[in-house]
Amino acid sequence: MSREGKVFVRGIVAAAALVTVTGFAHAQETLKIGLLATLEGPFAAPGQDGMRGADLALKQKNGMAGGKKIEFVKVSSDATPDKAVNATRKAVEQDKVQIMIGPLSGDEGIAVKNYAKTQPNITFINGSSGAQGATLSDPAANFYRFNTEGAQWMVGLGEHALGKGYKKVYLIAEDYGFPYSQVQGFMASYCAKGGKVVDKAWVPLGTKDYASVIAKVPKDADALLVVLGGSDAVNFLTQYEQAGGDKPMIGGSITVDQTVLNYKGKRRESLLGTASAGPMADSIDSPEWKKFVADYKANFKDGFPSPSLFAYLYYINTKAALDALDTVKGDLSNGQKAYREALQKTDFKGPAGEVKIDANRNGVGTTYITEVAKAPDGSFYNKVVKTVPNITQTLGLPEAEFKKMGLGTRDVPDCRT
Repeated sequence: MSREGKVFVRGIVAAAALVTVTGFAHAQETLKIGLLATLEGPFAAPGQDGMRGADLALKQKNGMAGGKKIEFVKVSSDATPDKAVNATRKAVEQDKVQIMIGPLSGDEGIAVKNYAKTQPNITFINGSSGAQGATLSDPAANFYRFNTEGAQWMVGLGEHALGKGYKKVYLIAEDYGFPYSQVQGFMASYCAKGGKVVDKAWVPLGTKDYASVIAKVPKDADALLVVLGGSDAVNFLTQYEQAGGDKPMIGGSITVDQTVLNYKGKRRESLLGTASAGPMADSIDSPEWKKFVADYKANFKDGFPSPSLFAYLYYINTKAALDALDTVKGDLSNGQKAYREALQKTDFKGPAGEVKIDANRNGVGTTYITEVAKAPDGSFYNKVVKTVPNITQTLGLPEAEFKKMGLGTRDVPDCRT
């Protein structure tokens, strides 16, 4: 072939390659997904770990889902409903995201669920919010929560506390939807089997001074039921230590999770043996959990010794969102109808067990009863002592009995002496 002919052929090959690249770039259109977590306020550390969980789910898919490049539009709140809705509104109405993942905290979830009703063409998927009311009461057809919620997380812990001899407990909890749900999950069985919650101290989210609460701890209480999280939990633990407190504790699901567990304080050692419960545990002995922990550690050198509950929940909710996009090949047409049908059918084996949802688009799954233990390297972790499988939002009770009790509030349920 002549020199001119070779040049001509090379030109054709180059042009063909350019068309292929251009076509590939077109196929790789970008889909924006909003990602909301609390990067301010008392749950700033949990919020950062929630973001890590979502980032890990996307990284495991090489940044792609449904044949499209996924771009997270990250927005922040401070655990207050108004801030959560404002941040969500920005992502949806200004940044034009088509799917929204979040929020982190309980009352935020109820507020975002209500906002979702005003945006029927956008699909909302929970981050880690655990208030019952986000899905159980007046649910939104376009709001999905692949994790179980706060009341479900505490099922079985009441019986475990009674087994440890804690027949009378004093409650310290934050005064909003998620702790109400947590306390209900604990008390429903604890009260039914003879336990007494002798008094309740409800404190505002972001409380810094616990002196008055500590002063009211009854002398005859066998233990403290502490349902606090983030900096609230650290502040209480530190001040209770300084006041010379020595009552054993039962923790809410985020009271002794990784965002709190390794705080630096003298009383840290006394946390050993503290019972708690939740949808995951540091010592789950399965290939899926071990891979999740290994991936987390490999990708986030600034993370915790083990993924927190928030990293885990944002991970499974984000994975569900991305898996469903793969199922429908990125099709979000017709009001996202096919995508939502795919979400409803989503069912996969997650790091802590099966991930699936019920007719209210709320998670059904296993609760892990745990106790704080010390690892050989000196770090603290939650060791599984019992599992309670297949927990629904009626907490193992017949539906009529659960409805008679109603949603958890400051005063529901009640079993004082």
